[in-house]
Amino acid sequence: MKILKAVKSRPYDVCCTDNFEELKQSITTVCKPSSICIITDSHIAPIYLETVKSIVEQIAPTCVHVFEAGELSKNISVITPIFDTLLAHKIDRSSVIIALGGGVVGDIAGFAAATYMRGIPFIQIPTTVVAQNDSSIGGKVGVDYLKYKNIVGAFHNPLLVYINIRTLETLPARELIGGMSEVIKHALIYDAKLFEYLVAHKDQILALDKKIIKEMTFRSCKVKCDVVEADPKELGVRKILNFGHTVGHAIETLSAFKYSHGECVAYGIVVAAYMSYKRHLLDLKQVELIIEVCRKFGLLQSLDHYATADIWKHMAYDKKKSYGKVSFILLQDVAHTIIVTDVKEEDVEEAMKFLMKTCS
Repeated sequence: MKILKAVKSRPYDVCCTDNFEELKQSITTVCKPSSICIITDSHIAPIYLETVKSIVEQIAPTCVHVFEAGELSKNISVITPIFDTLLAHKIDRSSVIIALGGGVVGDIAGFAAATYMRGIPFIQIPTTVVAQNDSSIGGKVGVDYLKYKNIVGAFHNPLLVYINIRTLETLPARELIGGMSEVIKHALIYDAKLFEYLVAHKDQILALDKKIIKEMTFRSCKVKCDVVEADPKELGVRKILNFGHTVGHAIETLSAFKYSHGECVAYGIVVAAYMSYKRHLLDLKQVELIIEVCRKFGLLQSLDHYATADIWKHMAYDKKKSYGKVSFILLQDVAHTIIVTDVKEEDVEEAMKFLMKTCS
């Protein structure tokens, strides 16, 4: 098992392994709960719930809450039945919540943990590429509201992130491919060697070679940890993790989640790369290389047309907006970012035309 050890600004370990055999020890090392509630969704419950429950109920009495899978469940109305379950099983501040699933599960369970009794401990067991490489780390939890992504939420760090890469073996191909956009994002904003690793090991990654996947996940998680540790509350450098997300979130919402989060991040990466080129930060060959890598992983499939005015409107509600301006993350080179706040609607329109041409 590879472990990214806790530091002062990130008081939890990130464990990367290929089994659940060390889960009990990992949990009892960080807490001694009086009771446990596993929160998962209808996709994951039939696959991994009984395995995880059989392990954690050796630690403490365990209850379960299952909600309908999918991004449409990521809203306030799904939280209140969770509170009912917690109250019915007398979950208190000496208990712990376990989030078992992808990014939606992590966000919902984490938000419930952050708000129930003003905050109780929780543990992340992420089961998707997006969750394992990105959303389970950093302590950001929340829900969508009125079609705006993650607009209601909190910072609430887990006690532990336990990654079993074998869970990717049951992931639908589309989710596996879509999730790679977050890994590509981490490489582009922070780690040029990780970018080279992705290019060199594309086939093994898509074939879920355990050794290669474990190394990729560990490196990608280290990027997320390093950035979060430098800026836990997202007041500065942590904003670079939004690379590809500003336009990506807008497309995701406008499509009514027809496209997955990861697919939309890939679209946003191309938009940001093109904007970087237009500002003479990247040359065209660098933009073409970014596009080529995204395509190698099966991303950038055909995209419906969305009016720039609608995308601009959704960007205006981006949660990272400050003083009336949206921060846009651009690239000066692989692993070299710049944060700008002067992007205009016409810039987005030109970049979207480039994206549509790229995806045609």
